[in-house]
Amino acid sequence: MAPITTSREEFDEIPTVVGIFSAFGLVFTVSLFAWICCQRKSSKSKTPPYKFVHVLKGVDIYPENLNSKKKFGADEKNQVKNKPAVPKNLLHLDLEKRDLNGNFPKTNLKAGSPSDVENVTPKLFSEGEKEIISPDSLKSSTSLTSDEQQEKLGTLFFSLEYNFEKKAFVVNIKEARGLPAMDEQSMTSDPYIKMTILPEKKHKVKTRVLRKTLDPAFDETFTFYGIPYTQIQELSLHFTILSFDRFSRDDIIGEVLIPLAGIELTDGKMLMNREIIKRNVRKSLGRGELLISLCYQSTTNTLTVVVLKARHLPKSDVSGLSDPYVKVNLYYAKKRISKKKTHVKKCTPNAVFNELFVFDIPCEGLEEISVEFLVLDSERGSRNEVIGRLVLGAAAEGAGGEHWKEICDYPRRQIAKWHMLCDG
Repeated sequence: MAPITTSREEFDEIPTVVGIFSAFGLVFTVSLFAWICCQRKSSKSKTPPYKFVHVLKGVDIYPENLNSKKKFGADEKNQVKNKPAVPKNLLHLDLEKRDLNGNFPKTNLKAGSPSDVENVTPKLFSEGEKEIISPDSLKSSTSLTSDEQQEKLGTLFFSLEYNFEKKAFVVNIKEARGLPAMDEQSMTSDPYIKMTILPEKKHKVKTRVLRKTLDPAFDETFTFYGIPYTQIQELSLHFTILSFDRFSRDDIIGEVLIPLAGIELTDGKMLMNREIIKRNVRKSLGRGELLISLCYQSTTNTLTVVVLKARHLPKSDVSGLSDPYVKVNLYYAKKRISKKKTHVKKCTPNAVFNELFVFDIPCEGLEEISVEFLVLDSERGSRNEVIGRLVLGAAAEGAGGEHWKEICDYPRRQIAKWHMLCDG
């Protein structure tokens, strides 16, 4: 059998063929990748997710049937196409026309004109929905005096609805207008809104932060399930408008309190607006009292502190009673060396703690030792506010100094006294 022979020219042709096929494959891969990127970019620009689905911690939530096209604004396009032309002097909430901050374009409206208010407010809902405009809301926008206008903190727009089929109370925070600038450098604010259902304060929610705007358009819906309609009349809504501050405590712009007594939601969604007022911080002049028991053990060089009770604590704000707890700080030579705190007591002006703390004293005697008591109001999701303060030590004046002198003179004896709280 004769051997099979191949020429040198055939071996030289193989790399050429492989190179041609590789080039065609590379061109096809690059073209396919570019086409996929274009398709993704175009699909993202069509349906921006402006709608938010809120899940409330601690509340039984049964979300509505989520149809992705309907939930994220695809149907709004069709509704906009079928609607007749809207006059320029009316405000039309079109999700497609929001800017990068989520705000609607400004319109030149006169705030003091009653006709403008009547023309604007009905357009905040789609035409197919039932809508009721509160008469008080219209009055609040037209009955401002010159003094009130100077201290005006803006207006909050929202809607209320009750879904009888699902036994759900629905609150939609639409927008705020005319907020003051809390940042003096940029002359703007980064607003967001916290909402609480009173009097129990169990349901607390907040919107997202909108950057650098004085007319934020939130358009966020919060649904509370399991609230009977008969109970709605006993509730109140408390809105707190804040400006986010990255480097310090958020600035409080103002608040709005809405008692739901007398508001009928049987006929459909109700549109409301209220003027934002300055936060009403504690009407009471007193800060309450704190019952403290102290005992100095000279043999073990320890100080036993018992936080017993608090009474006559003021309301933190119009949202209702405080949720107090006590923070205990031990100072040596004006430097904090230890800290403890009690449990939180819910919704009470007269709290009973009965909690004991033992501190090790780093020196002989109590001459350079002092104890600071801070009574705070627990607020979930924000910085806790100081209700009152008490300092006991050798340098303390009044009852605080006398109490401290007694425990130094009578070691190993537990001595308890009531003390008035002062401003934090």
